[in-house]
Amino acid sequence: MLDTITNSQQAIELEDKYGAHNYHPLPVVLSRGEGVYVWDVEGNKYFDFLSAYSAVNQGHCHPKILKALADQASQLTLTSRAFHNDVLGKYEKYITEYFGYDRVLPMNTGVEGGETAVKLCRKWAYEVKKVPTNQAKIIFVEGNFWGRTLAAISSSTDPLSTTGFGPFMPGYELIPYNDLAALEQALQDPNVAGFMVEPIQGEAGVVVPDEGYLKKAYELCRSKNVLFIADEVQTGLSRTGKMLACDYEGFKPDILILGKALSGGVLPVSAVLARDEIMLTIRPGEHGSTYGGNPLACAIAMAALEVLKEEQLSEKAFHLGNIFRSRMQQLCDESNLVILVRGKGLLNAIVINDTEESETAWNICVALKENGLLAKPTHGNIIRFAPPLVMSEDQIHECSDIIIKTIKDFK
Repeated sequence: MLDTITNSQQAIELEDKYGAHNYHPLPVVLSRGEGVYVWDVEGNKYFDFLSAYSAVNQGHCHPKILKALADQASQLTLTSRAFHNDVLGKYEKYITEYFGYDRVLPMNTGVEGGETAVKLCRKWAYEVKKVPTNQAKIIFVEGNFWGRTLAAISSSTDPLSTTGFGPFMPGYELIPYNDLAALEQALQDPNVAGFMVEPIQGEAGVVVPDEGYLKKAYELCRSKNVLFIADEVQTGLSRTGKMLACDYEGFKPDILILGKALSGGVLPVSAVLARDEIMLTIRPGEHGSTYGGNPLACAIAMAALEVLKEEQLSEKAFHLGNIFRSRMQQLCDESNLVILVRGKGLLNAIVINDTEESETAWNICVALKENGLLAKPTHGNIIRFAPPLVMSEDQIHECSDIIIKTIKDFK
């Protein structure tokens, strides 16, 4: 018989006793969500200012997405790709036209999207660019984060991700982020196949590159016949105030990786989009997933993408983000605790005047929880703020008031 959870402490103790200790969550146990709000087991209500790391852009339990879930779940959920299904083709047409690409390869998680992009890039390098066998290189930047598989951590500069997990994937080269000279130098190697980058580094603390960096990096890649791979798993799908963060600089990546909000937080859905020349290098049996492109995921993803446009969530994120950063900049000017505010749209962060080893940012997030707002530190002294994009102007001001009061009162 399943245990009935009657209080938060009981739930936390069960996780601690029976689960792997691979996360350090804030001490709150959530049991319900709707729109911008979540409720804990005891019924306390909170503003969600993390959105499951930007997976819930459309808000918790969006009715249109849930209807797509229920309708498709009552018909057919999974066939594997051993057979065709009547939703996959519709979804593939919809998403490729939506973003202006020739083809899509559907996967489940964001990190699977990243791995798929790496495989596609390597295959293209050998078949199209004619790089010598097993010599292809992909350039990554310091501070990147695209998951915790062995392929992903092989590009990481975070000791938490790498210590105790080697040996690592060959064929990777790391250069500084936001450094065009370093990229230009790395591109001199004729065996470089791709450059994979987050338009804004999310897990690193919402690090925004200089204006023009991405477009110039794309142009440098084109000049050397190197694929520009945009990891928009967190920054994409309206989060930064544009449908894609790359849209700010007016170019289309050679390979686009999407995930997280592609399902509105309902289940894992990711996608890799590219032109024919790249995508058609992968042939039957060379890549895939039992669940990738399942009918349920396809139906949900189409609904989630429709919501972004129907509710003008890119425009909303752009407008509300300007308000939020203005309020946080005011806090920065008035408080010794906050030394920097950065971000785009509704992907933002404040930097606390402390070291990464300090618990100050964690303790501020605990205080925010007590005041009805949930956020989480990253890299010790940075607090990331990423609420659902369905938030209203009144709500963004209410949340700003909570953050400002909490930090000003913090001892």
